Amino acid sequence: MLLRKLRLAAPLTIEALAEASGVSARGIGDLERGRRTTPQRGTVAALANGLALGEAERELLLTAARVGRSPRSITAHVGAFPRDIDDFVGRATQLVRLTELANETPATPVVVAVSGAPGTGKTTLVLHAARELAARFPDGRLMVDLRGMDDVPPGPAELTLRVLKALGVADRDLAKAGPQGHPELYRQVLAERRCLLLLDNARDEAQVRPLLPSTGEGMVLITSRRMLTGLESVHRLPLGELSPDEAASFLATVIGRERADADPEAIAEVAERCAHLPLALRVAGNWLATRTGWTVRRLADRLASQDLRLQTLAAGDLHVSAAFHLSYRQLSPTAARMFRLLSVVEGPDTSVAGAARLTGQGLFEAEDTLEELVETGLLGTDQDRYRLHDLLRLYAHDRLAAEESGAESQAARGRLRRWLLETAVTAGRWFEPEYGAPPVDWQGTVDLSTAAAARNWLQAEGFNWLAALRAAASLGEHATVVEVADALHWFSDQWIFWGHWAEVSGMAARSARAIGDPLLEAVHLNQHAWALLICESRHRESLDRSAEALAAARRAGDLPQQGWAHSYTAWALSLLGDYTVAASHNREAALLFETAGDLHGTLHAMSSQADTLLQAGYHEESVTEHLRTLAFLDRAGDRIEPHSAAFSRANLQTSLGRTYALMENWTDAAAHLHTAAELARDCGNPGLESRALVHLADALLASGHREQARSAWTRCLCLGVDANPQHVATAKERLAQLE
Repeated sequence: MLLRKLRLAAPLTIEALAEASGVSARGIGDLERGRRTTPQRGTVAALANGLALGEAERELLLTAARVGRSPRSITAHVGAFPRDIDDFVGRATQLVRLTELANETPATPVVVAVSGAPGTGKTTLVLHAARELAARFPDGRLMVDLRGMDDVPPGPAELTLRVLKALGVADRDLAKAGPQGHPELYRQVLAERRCLLLLDNARDEAQVRPLLPSTGEGMVLITSRRMLTGLESVHRLPLGELSPDEAASFLATVIGRERADADPEAIAEVAERCAHLPLALRVAGNWLATRTGWTVRRLADRLASQDLRLQTLAAGDLHVSAAFHLSYRQLSPTAARMFRLLSVVEGPDTSVAGAARLTGQGLFEAEDTLEELVETGLLGTDQDRYRLHDLLRLYAHDRLAAEESGAESQAARGRLRRWLLETAVTAGRWFEPEYGAPPVDWQGTVDLSTAAAARNWLQAEGFNWLAALRAAASLGEHATVVEVADALHWFSDQWIFWGHWAEVSGMAARSARAIGDPLLEAVHLNQHAWALLICESRHRESLDRSAEALAAARRAGDLPQQGWAHSYTAWALSLLGDYTVAASHNREAALLFETAGDLHGTLHAMSSQADTLLQAGYHEESVTEHLRTLAFLDRAGDRIEPHSAAFSRANLQTSLGRTYALMENWTDAAAHLHTAAELARDCGNPGLESRALVHLADALLASGHREQARSAWTRCLCLGVDANPQHVATAKERLAQLE
């Protein structure tokens, strides 16, 4: 490599150099292509004369030749090469990828950057991989600890010299080349050898970049807590926590399979409370392995206390919090403050806008700060969401308590809570008949320009605004609790199977009672009855709540809320099989809604009556009532709120399809159910869509359309966590039966 570079700089052809030096053209070609790596000193001197090299270049060429004559197979390491561990678990995907890259024969060395949060086992992975890949690198494996977490880590010049010495370059050659010649010598030596170079614990790109060889068939594995985004032409291998099964298996390997099998539930709890982080699992495993008198349950219970968890996760010189602190102390003051304040976010993740409210920064400033935390491995990111690892959250909370005043922590919580609840109200009102789009003077920091954007925000921030609502309730902010729940009333139909609507409406009902407003109490008791009935299938509890709602509505003298109480009562009774009494409540609800001129209530009462007839087995009458309700919906036009109208159409078409299926009219059943599924998809309601798809597939299979049925069940499985879990389970079961 060096010979060719010097020849081209001369500039000379191989033939011209052969004539000038007396070395054969074939010999020169073999040296340049690496086919011959042990030239005699006289040959090298002749080539140097033929090239008319100066003293410095002559010494560089002679040194490279001496290095080439040294034994090629090396086992030396820069520092001691750590022993492998016997209990390595998981990382199968990453090991396969590293093996694939090692088997490649690219024109330039393969460089892989392995990045991840503190404690994810980056070094352990690359050491394990190095041993598995050893046969592919006959010229040796070298490990360089870059000591990136030191206050003053070694620079490239020092590290280059250490690698050259480890490769067997003689001191006299190093002295002759001088510090200015070491980088070229470093590249030349690595270019001629198929080595695996491990650059462990890199601080940043500037420390690593000079150590990357530009030519040759070697491989470089870099580990860093940073993502090293400034490096070009590298393969990236991000590392996260282990899967729950891998974490449990790792613990079992450390403490012994028999001991782990004695209490698999406790093993799973320990793994979860270690957040499946390899370092934390190692500490917990070592703790148990050295305390044979401890049961796994005892450690699981100790780790259950968040106040004791980081303190407990220390064994000998292994301290989880110490690993975190090394990264934390390298943050800028702004990023360190953001890191601390993120610990008050109670949901699993947050957005740029939420983080900006915590710190008081502008959106772009907050985003830059978040990205600094991502770059240093202290924060995870998925699209536009940012997540603190569970143990990092505890560490951040400790730093918050140590470095921020209680007043500042409370102020940050208050800013975030108010923003979440105010935005939830504005987003939720997109789905309310009397509201819709935000007012023109609304000054928000998130996009709520469409109903779809509002839905996305409410779902993405669901756990955060729920936590804020809980906090408001505990602080006695009853008017705020009622306002938020009221604004989300109609949105709840769009996200039925979220799992927390009963809690939301229950809090609102209690707040309304505390305010002393019977109408508000009736509204939220009715909503609680709906949530218990539809979201949680607690039918008898729903009956109790609708009875309370009816009493409150009568005290308030409000006809629509009396109608809703009767309607929810009818719905629950119908599901419990008491169709006669259910029908009487439906009729009472319809009369109350009609008297009050409440179109939305009338629509609901008509739909409920059609479903009651279906449940009671009056199929022809049910079809008639469903068609009558659809006609009413058409006549009402835009007087019915669009989202409510879309929901009602999809629901009515599903019920019609089910009715025709019970009548074994498969053609009409499939037609209505197909329409229902498309309507539900168009209005973004996976709960309704899953219901329609399961019944559609049943109708298709009954009419002999096996593949179409398979397609419908498969589509149901793809709807995700917002679908009705019961229908998803049914689809999975039906597909298994189909096979």
